[in-house]
Amino acid sequence: MPCHEIEFGMFPLEEVEEDEEAGKHINGNQNTDPTRFSDGALRLRNPHISEMEQDILYHLALGSGSHDLQEMFSDVRFVCMGGTPKRMEQFAYYIMDEIGYKLPAGTTLLDISYQSYRYSMYKVGPVLCFSHGMGIPSVGILLHEVIKLMYHAKCRDPIFFRLGTCGGIGIEGGNLVISESAVDGLLQPYLELPVLGQMQRRPAVLDRQLAHDLKNLRRDDDPFTVTVGKTMCTYDFYEGQGRLDGAFCDYTEEDKLAFLRKIHTENVVNMEMESLCFAALCHHAGVRGAVVCVTLLNRLHGDQVSTPKEVLNKWQEYPQMLVARYIKKAMGLPVTVPQRSHPQVVKCPRQAQMVRQQSASFE
Repeated sequence: MPCHEIEFGMFPLEEVEEDEEAGKHINGNQNTDPTRFSDGALRLRNPHISEMEQDILYHLALGSGSHDLQEMFSDVRFVCMGGTPKRMEQFAYYIMDEIGYKLPAGTTLLDISYQSYRYSMYKVGPVLCFSHGMGIPSVGILLHEVIKLMYHAKCRDPIFFRLGTCGGIGIEGGNLVISESAVDGLLQPYLELPVLGQMQRRPAVLDRQLAHDLKNLRRDDDPFTVTVGKTMCTYDFYEGQGRLDGAFCDYTEEDKLAFLRKIHTENVVNMEMESLCFAALCHHAGVRGAVVCVTLLNRLHGDQVSTPKEVLNKWQEYPQMLVARYIKKAMGLPVTVPQRSHPQVVKCPRQAQMVRQQSASFE
């Protein structure tokens, strides 16, 4: 079947896109958003889920029959995801202070999905924080289950963010890139997915207004710049990104630089390995999404990350800062200052430390 006739679910690609633009369609219903119920809750593009006795979110260790997902998650407005469990745990504590969320006395943050041994999940009031692993397959599996989680919980108009790292193209390390769109290694603006022996193409579209709003939250005293541009998402870290330091390399440094300069003229400003899938699945689900990454190096100047670890750790906080500002603004909170500058229930950290030391001396 020619590419322009490839089926997109039950419908040809062009027909689905026209239906989405018109805001009408599915199963003969007119003026019905295929991705939303009238109250803003997500509508799944899968008629089989409603027929199932229980929907098991296998990789999150949750289920629609085993857990009251609406009670647990219906207040979620923001879903933030990044590569590693440690980074997202740190973000959970960071956003807790930024929005002033208070845990009940004697409790602490818990990795809700710890029994799955695959992804981590932390809930901080209206903010849900996930680790998504590395690469398109990993983030794709997570997104399927998170989108279903939003559906079962009846969350209204959630916004998804990917906070990550990337290689800059013409942008030095320690600066932010907000993806306006994503392309694959052939500069194609869609995710190709073989389904039942046929190739589907899902447009990798991100919310440009959301990207614009995030960029405008940068302050003059920030230690980073913010660039909005296309992101090249590859299926591989080494050859797929034109690196010279993999186990295999059949091209020259001149070949690599020529390729990077070529895609830079197409407004590709960074490379990573998740944005294409993130953009395509968010768009197909009707979810507003944004990708905010910090550059670890300028790929025009080299391939290996040699920046000291403590500097890299600081840089990885920059996407969190920008996304936290957006969340605070959306919640009607002051953007410029955290709501809490010390640990919960501790009025004076110095005196608290003295009390702990005195108490320990009488064991």
